Amino acid sequence: MQILSIAAAGMTNAQTRFDTGARRTAAAPLADLAGETVERLQAKTALDANAAVARTADDMTGTLLDILA
Repeated sequence: MQILSIAAAGMTNAQTRFDTGARRTAAAPLADLAGETVERLQAKTALDANAAVARTADDMTGTLLDILA
């Protein structure tokens, strides 16, 4: 299903954004602490949303298979 690959790509992107923000904060803790904190929170929210999409798509596929069986 295409939706699962889209959700997986979104999760990968969010994880990369979170990791990049954390690395920047570790390298220069006081450079832009507020901005980096917001970036990590946005990345976490995006990851959670994409995981919810993947779970919903999986549930819908299971329901469809149950109906067709």
